[in-house]
Amino acid sequence: MRTNLRVLLAAGLFAALLLSTLSPVLAQNQVQPKATPAKINLNTASAAELQNLPRIGPKVAQRIVDYRTQNGPFKKVEDLMKVRGIGEKVFEQIKDRITVGETK
Repeated sequence: MRTNLRVLLAAGLFAALLLSTLSPVLAQNQVQPKATPAKINLNTASAAELQNLPRIGPKVAQRIVDYRTQNGPFKKVEDLMKVRGIGEKVFEQIKDRITVGETK
């Protein structure tokens, strides 16, 4: 009976030690909610800032800036599809990350 008690006590102490050792590791591995990135304003962003969008490289970013310079500010985010290199597929991937700012 005493042997069983010693085994149980030893197992309990081992489990407590193991949990106390692993708890910081387990806490680090928990999934933290990702912060939503700030939307990029198509009417004020530089070519470098536009490149932070998925599927937008240096050439397309420059085309966006050039389009804005030649045609004035974007009135709605869908106008971005008028820029060569921005089709429906690319637009769908970035539409939640872009804005044209406040409409006046």
